[in-house]
Amino acid sequence: MTDHALLLVNLGSPASTSVADVRRYLNQFLMDPYVIDLPWPVRRLLVSLILIKRPEQSAHAYASIWWDEGSPLVVLTRRLQAAMREQWSHGPVEIAMRYGEPSLPTVLARLASQGVQKVTLAPLYPQFADSTVTTVIEQAKQVIVEQKLPIEMAILQPFYDKPEYIDALAASAQPYLQQDYDHLLLSFHGLPERHLKKLDPTGNHCFQDADCCRDASPEMLAVCYRGQCLRTAQAFAKKMGIADGKWSVSFQSRLGRAKWIEPYTETRLDELGKSGVKKLLVMCPAFVADCIETLEEIGDRGREQFVEAGGEELVLVPCLNDHPQWVQALKGMCLQAD
Repeated sequence: MTDHALLLVNLGSPASTSVADVRRYLNQFLMDPYVIDLPWPVRRLLVSLILIKRPEQSAHAYASIWWDEGSPLVVLTRRLQAAMREQWSHGPVEIAMRYGEPSLPTVLARLASQGVQKVTLAPLYPQFADSTVTTVIEQAKQVIVEQKLPIEMAILQPFYDKPEYIDALAASAQPYLQQDYDHLLLSFHGLPERHLKKLDPTGNHCFQDADCCRDASPEMLAVCYRGQCLRTAQAFAKKMGIADGKWSVSFQSRLGRAKWIEPYTETRLDELGKSGVKKLLVMCPAFVADCIETLEEIGDRGREQFVEAGGEELVLVPCLNDHPQWVQALKGMCLQAD
């Protein structure tokens, strides 16, 4: 049977480090209503203001981490694709990006033209958010309907606490955690608080509770990004036997003036540096592939900030990328998707 494809979808990247390509990418990304959830006229005005200076700043950041083969995110996702092709015997394995190339509409149309009848769609995001998981799923559904593609779709759901995912995280991080270190910071991508509030079926979301969602119903936890991040961190720390107080959670990559979920990574880096932590390990479990948010935001700017605050060494633990145990975990989860 060769008509069941696997489609791995990641966020995306500019085509190059040129300001024009970065502006084009940022415009597509920020104009997604799942990313900036404001009425179109307000969103268009806000994004236009952002695009005055941001593309040049971002182009410089991308240039600092760009590889000879291209964008690290795209290169690493292609490496994962190559590894998955050796494991997935049911049909082709393709990748697509929600923003930029290869685009989701193009890849789905190509699969249909090849006679593929079923696609397992795998958004490569461990934790649920409208701005990551929902936008991928909705675009895929829209493409299938609008292009009248004869494709049945199975969807990999968020896997933030799946044992095979936690085990893969542990295996990939093990060499770094065997070293002497003072503290482990698990830095997740941030979200505006309003993104969580609007999905909260209880209407009384907690943002600062360290035990957020410990007793949450499955319905609540299913849409609580912060709660899922904390579950990932707690499961990982338990798996690795890391003592309470030797690890903490933070949220990075804020954009704009809206209130985002806390604690902020930049704040924690200052606090840890000033508190006597000398060697800091940082993991970014919201990402499965290293990208500008890990390599530049944490590996470059975060390291500089931590040292300025009094720390001596910040070690960025690589994302899962194409680690063999992650490949096996992903294969197993995708085979169970429905």
